[in-house]
Amino acid sequence: MKKQQPQISEDKILEASWVLLGEEGIEKFSLRRLADRLGIQAPSLYWYFKSKQHLYQRLANHVSKIILEEFDTEGDWKEQLLGLAVTVRSVLSRYPCSTQLMMMTLPHEPDIIRFTNRMLLCVESTLLEQEQKMQVVTTLVNYVFYFVLDDYQHERNVSVMLKEQEALPGEEMARLLDSMSETEAGLFRRMFKNGLFELMGTDAAFEFGLKLIVSGIEQVIKEQEKGK
Repeated sequence: MKKQQPQISEDKILEASWVLLGEEGIEKFSLRRLADRLGIQAPSLYWYFKSKQHLYQRLANHVSKIILEEFDTEGDWKEQLLGLAVTVRSVLSRYPCSTQLMMMTLPHEPDIIRFTNRMLLCVESTLLEQEQKMQVVTTLVNYVFYFVLDDYQHERNVSVMLKEQEALPGEEMARLLDSMSETEAGLFRRMFKNGLFELMGTDAAFEFGLKLIVSGIEQVIKEQEKGK
């Protein structure tokens, strides 16, 4: 009797894609590997996605949809921007490689467009010029993207070093700094030995960065008000 092909759907493909991205990262992701995970032939995927890039678009759209569903902050523009940044970070941290996907895709999906529109609505009531409003949301989202991506890459680097039974990054850094002069690395060495670099990737570091961005936006708005 002929072996039956597993039943698949777009939702199952997306679900399997997230699992595969979490296990192997985006560098090793391929439609062939995805098909193997689903127990199907690779050409079967093309009934649902015409290319890997098309699949990436849908994954990014999925993430954008989740962000929109979870973002419910009201208030003034500052409260909305801060709430949006926290929501974006939370969602991206839960979906493997989602930051890379958001950065690699074009806004050609409905929920990506809705997400961008919602960001713009946060600052629509301000006196900023239209191009400044776009720059505000671009700066904010790029900050969140970089923060999540940096944390993700750090965890991967540590994992690789542990698998290869090498010294931990902190031990390697300590040895390197001890080999450098006061002029070359004095301030950096003191900050490192005082544990200040351990704050990187923490909620406190994230919130401080947001504070800097929002304070800068507020200053620009005040300058706009003075010019009116």
